[in-house]
Amino acid sequence: MAQTGDPQGTGAGGSELPDLKGEFTFRRGRDSGFVPVENSGPGLRGIMGSIPVVTQPDAQMFVTADFKTSAQGLFCPGVAGMARAGSPDSANSQFYLMMGQNDNLNGAYTVFGRVVQGLDVVSALKAGNDANDGAVGPDADVMTRARLASAMPEAERPTIRVAVPGSAPFNAAVEAARAAKGASFSICDVQPPVQGG
Repeated sequence: MAQTGDPQGTGAGGSELPDLKGEFTFRRGRDSGFVPVENSGPGLRGIMGSIPVVTQPDAQMFVTADFKTSAQGLFCPGVAGMARAGSPDSANSQFYLMMGQNDNLNGAYTVFGRVVQGLDVVSALKAGNDANDGAVGPDADVMTRARLASAMPEAERPTIRVAVPGSAPFNAAVEAARAAKGASFSICDVQPPVQGG
């Protein structure tokens, strides 16, 4: 992962704003837009918006009071997550962009978005080694500015069209990934197709 967002530049700081409560799971209803892609291992895996998700099948909703079932975002390449200290409710300003898959983060850190265009830029950032807990050192790439498209002034927002899960372009991308990966295919191999920029 590539982590940034520390105003002190030390990796241990945060903003003056209050910490955020952890959001590791959520309740998914039938109208959530979830599209199943993979049914291997524990849980049903698919895409909701552009986020890879693991959840229980819709049939489970019939035995819950709110007619919803539990779900959680998965840490696949391009997913954006909130960094935190030891407390589950300590996320502040630091966040990270996934460069690979890390199942150890699933259900323990908050997923809040996904890089849908420019994943090649994220993948090209210098990586640290495990011996230094991932720290790159003095030659680390520096993110000087990061913004969500939704937070940008409308005139500055890029125009990007992301394939809707379940649409023909999305299904074609899933099948292409499935064919390329064969038996090792997983939900983390699915990148939603985009147009524009």
